[in-house]
Amino acid sequence: MKLGVVSDIHSNPAGLTRALELMGPVDRLLCLGDCIFDYRFCNETVGLLRERDAVTILGNHEEAFFSPGGERARSQDWIDRDLLEWLQSRPRRVTLDYEGARVLMVHSTPWEPRGEYIMPNSPRLERFAEADAEIVLYGHTHHQVARQIGDVLVVNPGSTGDGRDMRNGRQLSFAVIDTATREVSITDFPDPKRNG
Repeated sequence: MKLGVVSDIHSNPAGLTRALELMGPVDRLLCLGDCIFDYRFCNETVGLLRERDAVTILGNHEEAFFSPGGERARSQDWIDRDLLEWLQSRPRRVTLDYEGARVLMVHSTPWEPRGEYIMPNSPRLERFAEADAEIVLYGHTHHQVARQIGDVLVVNPGSTGDGRDMRNGRQLSFAVIDTATREVSITDFPDPKRNG
């Protein structure tokens, strides 16, 4: 099965649209959270994810938006209420089974407390081997990772909306994973928002 993986879109529908064009056909689209940015909802981004029936989890930006502190932001009359409710009903983590491969989706870490930034060179990345899964997908850092750690394939697709990784020139990115072969392909592309 071919999984398309996006993360940290941060209210950049042009970035998500371009990623979907470049990605081509996949069996399932997965979003690892932070599809919105701070307290700014984005009807277009959330609408694209729902339209594609993307398995979507909440990131720290959604958690802030849906917290008591986000009440004023949620009350804006231009926000599509159906999309708001759809996003609010997403879980914080998901475990899926594809072709016998147990796939765990988290925004930051599989362990508690959540929220830690596990960068590609962090020794804490080794902790992902403790996860009860064959494949762990995470976002949050905006930095790409595709590494086998023990029996666990760990993948961070980078950011599909807010490039911060100097290693790829702060380009946007997404990943495609073949669950049968465990082959991972990460594609970089310029941010359409910045490049016209």
